[in-house]
Amino acid sequence: MALTKEEKTKIIKKFAQAKGDTGSPEVQVALLTEEIKKLKTHLGEHIHDKAAKKGLLSKIAKRRRLLRYLASRSRERYEELIKMLGLRK
Repeated sequence: MALTKEEKTKIIKKFAQAKGDTGSPEVQVALLTEEIKKLKTHLGEHIHDKAAKKGLLSKIAKRRRLLRYLASRSRERYEELIKMLGLRK
């Protein structure tokens, strides 16, 4: 279920604001989005996995907080990020 090192590196390179950037909101939201996608497919097959469902809900909440933070700091970066990831407002 977890992202592989190669997947993380690819996402970080795509969304990093500068070289070596791993902590910007864009990178964090992109990583959370990929983890959420993986958990959704897992839960499609394993409906009764309560621990995975709780983890999914906590990742969604964390992503929502990060997006709210980014929108309050820089609306342009927020708009660009949700367009790139295909998220709804």
